[in-house]
Amino acid sequence: MTFVFVVFIGTWQLVTSFGLVSPIILPTPMETLNDMIFVGRNLISGGYMLGSLWITILEVIYGFALAIAIGFSLGVLVGETAFGEKAVMPYLVAIDTMPKVAFAPLFVAWLGFGIESKVALAAFIATFPIVVGTAAGLHAADENARMLFKTMGASRMQTLIKMKLPMGLPQIFTGLKIGAVGVMAGAITGEFLGGGKGFGELIRVAASQLNTPRVFSLILYLSLVGLALYLIVQWTQRKVVFWQKETVGSYDA
Repeated sequence: MTFVFVVFIGTWQLVTSFGLVSPIILPTPMETLNDMIFVGRNLISGGYMLGSLWITILEVIYGFALAIAIGFSLGVLVGETAFGEKAVMPYLVAIDTMPKVAFAPLFVAWLGFGIESKVALAAFIATFPIVVGTAAGLHAADENARMLFKTMGASRMQTLIKMKLPMGLPQIFTGLKIGAVGVMAGAITGEFLGGGKGFGELIRVAASQLNTPRVFSLILYLSLVGLALYLIVQWTQRKVVFWQKETVGSYDA
């Protein structure tokens, strides 16, 4: 990991030092670092960037919570019922194949320029992976376990709660991790296209002023927020799906 980072920074420095790319398009690593320090000081001192970052974080949190609620509900519907699998799933797939960014103006028209339209777009992008992960998890239940619950006279709800959901947790968390990555993209895209006061708006303004070091530094801070959300989901998975802890750890290593 360190080797890849060093190679990446070295290549970036060489490209900018030899003037292979215009400094207006690509700043040097040092310029980006200096701007990151400036942004960090503004955040620590409670400047205007802290308020913008908090707005974006709220959009991400609300969007992810909404995506989990909708995605899990639809996932259970698709994974548990023939109606959901045959009648609902094709529509979900059709919607997911559409360019989601194109829905941003519609969300702005329906919900206004406030935080609601960004939350809606973030949830819209993050929902489908959770639906697929939940449905796949419910289908992953072992056939012998299904027969055991059936012979014991377990109801459909008891089978779902006590057997299918626990066995499907690894797939469900996979969908949550994919959704956690997508929700940040949805929130920032909404701010690009629908205005607002979040970090996406700061990036848009900096780009219009050709302040590329500021654009890079803001993107890097956003990546830290997205990474934190992903790590929270991963940490939760390791605590909840504890029987897969060793497997996940060895894979990450």
